[in-house]
Amino acid sequence: MTDTYVALDLETTGLSPENDRILEIGALRIEAGEMTASYETFVRCEIPIPQLITQLTGITDEMVEGSPCTEEAVRGFLDFSGDYALLGHNLPFDYGFMKHTAARLGLPYERNGLDTLKMARTCLPGLEKKSLDQVSAYLGIPQEQHHRALDDALTAARICERLREDFGERYPELFEPEPMTCRVRRISPITNSQKVYLRDLIKYHRIESNVKIETLTKNEASRMIDRIISQYGKLKR
Repeated sequence: MTDTYVALDLETTGLSPENDRILEIGALRIEAGEMTASYETFVRCEIPIPQLITQLTGITDEMVEGSPCTEEAVRGFLDFSGDYALLGHNLPFDYGFMKHTAARLGLPYERNGLDTLKMARTCLPGLEKKSLDQVSAYLGIPQEQHHRALDDALTAARICERLREDFGERYPELFEPEPMTCRVRRISPITNSQKVYLRDLIKYHRIESNVKIETLTKNEASRMIDRIISQYGKLKR
């Protein structure tokens, strides 16, 4: 296994990388089993945080207010992580969100990765549930703030190091980074007619909004228009 990798965990507004957004990024650079640097930030994702997510993570709209926007936060992570392999628990989920977000920003993103969930399935077949908290508890690895990005990234790194120590010789292939794959559908930017109509809707209904309309995709703009019309009604000329 490579001596250096970046442990990554994201908190998001939901489960769909196409429709939901990154809410928090936590990442750690691990070198020879030791943490040497970290990157942590809330993300001003410009959509309301669902109540269920707040209940799960403790993250509120007020907490992310004034945080870096999605582009700034993601570019910061890309600078931090460089070309190092990624590691995470159920890494395809986090990678999928990062891949889709990078695509929306017009940024290339291809990485190799290590998945501690995959490691646990092979190394701990007798453990009924293999979620991050269940695996860490089974291995006696403490967790301080579960469902917060930086702490979950640290827990995944500790799980990896422990499993590599115990099972590295038996399953060496588990601890070698593999290319990550995630298909991203072509993303169409918001149309000029959508921009005009959205601005007219917001102005007509006197809606307070911090959303940067020009950054929306065509699908996002359509959903936003539908939500406004459903709640406030159509324009009356």
